[in-house]
Amino acid sequence: MTSFYTSLNGLKNAETDLGVIAHNIANAETTGFKKSSTQFADIISNGSAADPRLSVGIGATVSSIDQNFSLGAIEQTGRSLDLALDGDGFFAARNTENSEISFTRNGNLQVDGGGNVTDASGNRLQVFQTDTAGNVLNTASTIDATVPITNAGGSDLSSITVEKNGVVFAAYADGTSDAIGRVAVANFTAPNGLRSIGQTKWEATGVSGAPNYNLPGIGNAGQILSGALERSNVDLAEEMVSLITAQRNFQANAKAIDTATQISQTIINLRT
Repeated sequence: MTSFYTSLNGLKNAETDLGVIAHNIANAETTGFKKSSTQFADIISNGSAADPRLSVGIGATVSSIDQNFSLGAIEQTGRSLDLALDGDGFFAARNTENSEISFTRNGNLQVDGGGNVTDASGNRLQVFQTDTAGNVLNTASTIDATVPITNAGGSDLSSITVEKNGVVFAAYADGTSDAIGRVAVANFTAPNGLRSIGQTKWEATGVSGAPNYNLPGIGNAGQILSGALERSNVDLAEEMVSLITAQRNFQANAKAIDTATQISQTIINLRT
């Protein structure tokens, strides 16, 4: 009976929806996480020559799982290398092993022993090259953000600050400070086409298009907020309502299968 397979599709779709919602809820406290939602499309069983008045629906299918890149709440941390973007765009970081660039909204950064500004995975933050005053020298390409541990006078690094316009300054014990670059913000024509690779990172695809690097605060690139991190954009109340809806959908499809089973059993038990 067609109803069995129609309801089975419904069960599978509800299971997918439940999985997406559960993933959102599990990452409600993950810095820079972006929630997703499941989109469905109906399936019709007919041909081009079929009478449209006799079209029979045979269930639904998952048409897409859409990512929502709306801005999450900004949480103040007071740490100079915690960065948030107040607007569109992504931080870019280079993997030193394969030189691939990943993109993230999580600006929790640190400096390693070599003076490289990295994310938690050791990927190096991408910046535009500047002179010591912070003037950008080249916007055609990006470089790794590297802070000299000692300056030309031999003084040790004392602190790092990031301005709202993205200029990264290194301050030294002798009271001097030098700009080591300006944070590059990556924008995409279709951010929903980005592929999630885990750890709140994404990589570019043919659907998303190539990254367009901009200066913070210019065009559709957000400004830099130092001493802050962007929280997940998951609304737990909304997710709980969606969870209940998906659960009811699963139960209804299971009930439809049970009803179809009873009808089949009745037919089998017919006596002549």
